[in-house]
Amino acid sequence: MGAAGRDFHVFNTFFRNNDYYEVVAFTATQIPNIEGRKYPADLAGRLYSEGIPIYPEEQLESLIKELDVDEVVFAYSDVSHEEVMHKASRVLSAGADFKLLGPKSTMIKSKKPVVSVCAVRTGVGKSQTTRKVCKVLKEMGKKVVAIRHPMPYGDLSKQVCQRFASYGDLDYHKCTIEEREEYEPHIDMGIVVYAGVDYEVILREAEKEADIIVWDGGNNDFPFYKSDLHIVLVDPHRPGHELKYHPGETNLRMADVLVINKIDTAPPEGIDAVRKSIEAVNPKAIVVEAASPIFVEDPEKIKGKRVLVIEDGPTLTHGEMTYGAGYVAAKKYGALEIIDPRRYAVGSIKTTYEKYKHLSLILPAMGYGEEQMRELEKTINQAECDTVVIGTPIDLTRVININKPSVRVRYKLQEIGEPTLEEILRRFE
Repeated sequence: MGAAGRDFHVFNTFFRNNDYYEVVAFTATQIPNIEGRKYPADLAGRLYSEGIPIYPEEQLESLIKELDVDEVVFAYSDVSHEEVMHKASRVLSAGADFKLLGPKSTMIKSKKPVVSVCAVRTGVGKSQTTRKVCKVLKEMGKKVVAIRHPMPYGDLSKQVCQRFASYGDLDYHKCTIEEREEYEPHIDMGIVVYAGVDYEVILREAEKEADIIVWDGGNNDFPFYKSDLHIVLVDPHRPGHELKYHPGETNLRMADVLVINKIDTAPPEGIDAVRKSIEAVNPKAIVVEAASPIFVEDPEKIKGKRVLVIEDGPTLTHGEMTYGAGYVAAKKYGALEIIDPRRYAVGSIKTTYEKYKHLSLILPAMGYGEEQMRELEKTINQAECDTVVIGTPIDLTRVININKPSVRVRYKLQEIGEPTLEEILRRFE
C-alpha cells in the first residue's frame, strides 16, 4: 500500500528478486491520478516479466480476496497512528496479515557520509533546513549532492534515476509543481539533486560526484539510507503530532538532532508540549531552536489590497495545515482582505476542497500533472482580487500564467541561540 514513494522503495530493497514472495499488486492513494499504472517489468526484476499492476486503495478488500493475498505491507507516510490501524483493520478483516518494514529491511548503506533531514509532519520547514545544511557543508568545502525523497508521478521507466542541475533539467523531465518546489531551491544554490524510483541506482550515481550526501526527506518518512547524522524537525504549531503520526514518531525517536522550528510564531504552550515529548522519548538528542522568518519582495503589493493566498499543496492537504507563510505575510503586511478561493475552484482543485474540509481561505498549489496545473491556473485567473500572494517555494509564474499582479513570499531557517546547525555539522565532520 503506497503513494508512489516508499512503496516502490520497499519493493526494490526487500521484494524484488526475492523468491520467497510473489507481489501481486500495489495500491495507490494520497496523490491524484497515480493508480491505474503498472510497476514496469524493467524495474520489477526477473520475477515479474509482465510488471505489477497498481490499483486504487479503495479496492483493497476485494484485491485481498480476488488475488488470495496473504500479506499486505503498509508503505506510505504522514498518516495518523489511528488511520494506520484503520487500514490494518481493513486488511485483517479481509483475512490477510498487516506488516510494516523498518530500517533494517529497507535502508541502503552509502560509501559516502550521509546527513539526513526529515520531519515529524509535512510542512514543518524541512526544505529550508535542508538548504541550510547544504549551505553550511558547501562553505566547509564539501562537494554536496542532495537526494530527494521520491515523487515519481509520470513514466516510471523514464524516472529510474533523475539528475537535476539546471532549470532545463526540470523541463526535460517534465517536473510537476511539487517536484519543482523541492528541486529549484537546491539548483539556485548550485546543489545537484537526484531523485527517481530506484534509490540504489540513484545513490551509486550520486556517490560519484559527492563528498557527502544530504538526504532531503519527504512527508514525515524516515530515510532510505543509513544516516551518519539524522536531523529531524518538530512543529510547535501542531503540538502532540510528533507522537501521533506514522512514521513521524519513528523519526522523533531515531533523531540525533531535533529542530524545534517556528518558535517565533508558535504559542508558548505548543513549544513546551513539544519539549516534553522530546524529553519523554528521545532525551539524548541535541535540540536546536529555530525560526522561519518571512521575506516579501514588494510588500506594497499587499498593503490595503484584496489578495489571493497560495500555499504549498501537500502542507495543506495531507499535512493538515490551514495556513502557511503566504497567509502570515498577508496579515503582516496589511492586506485589506484575504479572499475565499473556493468559489473560483475548478476541476480537481474543487475536488481537493471537497476532500480536505479544513481548507478555506488558502489555495493549495496542487500541480501533480499538466491537467491539474491548468486547473490551478484557471482557478487563480478567475479569482477576483488585486494581488496573488505566492507562499510556495518556487515562482509559480515560471510554470503557469497568472493574469494579475503577484508577490512571492520567501522564508529561511534561522537558529536562535546555541547550538547551531553549523556547530553540529563541524563537530560531525
